[in-house]
Amino acid sequence: MNNLEGRIGGLTVGYDLHAEWDGTRLRGRIGGRFQGKDLDLTLRGGDVDGRVGGTFAGFDVDGDVTPDRVAVRLGGRVEGDDVALTQRGDRIEGRFSGRVMGKDVKLHATARRLSGRIGGAVEGKDVALALPEGLPPLLAALAATCAYKVLEDDHESAAATSAATS
Repeated sequence: MNNLEGRIGGLTVGYDLHAEWDGTRLRGRIGGRFQGKDLDLTLRGGDVDGRVGGTFAGFDVDGDVTPDRVAVRLGGRVEGDDVALTQRGDRIEGRFSGRVMGKDVKLHATARRLSGRIGGAVEGKDVALALPEGLPPLLAALAATCAYKVLEDDHESAAATSAATS
């Protein structure tokens, strides 16, 4: 199995994550065929870069993934979010989108599973992913965080559209 597969969020409010890992590149889809975004991340020598979404609707991914930490920017310098994660044993923890307005990331990695939660007990989303052999757990955690961002961005966009038409 060379696929990262699973779900971010619950049955009704969540997105599937399906991506193929070839040893340096993680490519796939967050969400479904019509609602969601493409995922394309490349890991070379501790440097990760790529894109979530298309040319116009989406965000860049740029930063570092080492065996024990992630320091990545999602989006641009002005409009974007930081991801800072640390792995200690089977625990991956950190913050997404800053210290004040950000979300906690608390995940548990085994040889074949990544599970846990991004965000708090009320506003957060569950993470349940099957890991392919050879995929660094921190890169899987970054992909889960990207999926969380896509889910939250789409939810906020839908709420704003609904409020504007009311």
